[in-house]
Amino acid sequence: MGVSGDRELVEGVLAGIPGTFERLVRNYQGLCWHIIFRMVRDPETSRDLCQETFLRVHQKLHQYRQDRPLKGWIGRVAYTIALRHLERRAVPVVDDLPGPTGESAVELIEGDFDLERSYLDAELLGHLRAQIDRLAPVPRAIVSLYHLEELSIDEIAGITGLPAGTIKSHLFRARVQLRRALESVWR
Repeated sequence: MGVSGDRELVEGVLAGIPGTFERLVRNYQGLCWHIIFRMVRDPETSRDLCQETFLRVHQKLHQYRQDRPLKGWIGRVAYTIALRHLERRAVPVVDDLPGPTGESAVELIEGDFDLERSYLDAELLGHLRAQIDRLAPVPRAIVSLYHLEELSIDEIAGITGLPAGTIKSHLFRARVQLRRALESVWR
């Protein structure tokens, strides 16, 4: 859905037109679920947090700047709610890994490296997904948004509120961690 379609949807919700909020939820519930579930990893809690996200969206929709994609704004709300949930439970949201060595983060991020296509073998892909699930919530969400949702660094920055460099660093560190874990499995 483009900016004009988003604008029409938002204006309909704000005007109280029946069915428009339900349409908004239908359009963006997959994104909301993906962000929250990847961070929280509990289906019931994720459902509750998705409901909380859309309640917040409904309450704050008048604050949405209509010159930007609604997808990023809703993604930001979902990310913030999941992050606050984890912080309230004192769950570490990032890994304390040493800084990267060797290749620069920018070289790895902007290269042709594609996590899923690099591991076409189903068993290896299963190991890859298991290793992604072992990442801390924030890197796990960033890796998922970048590789599975195919969002750009700028779109992820809009959702997470993190600077592009921090996102690239999380991607780099996650890739190093994933590569090491997969190499140990297949030696």
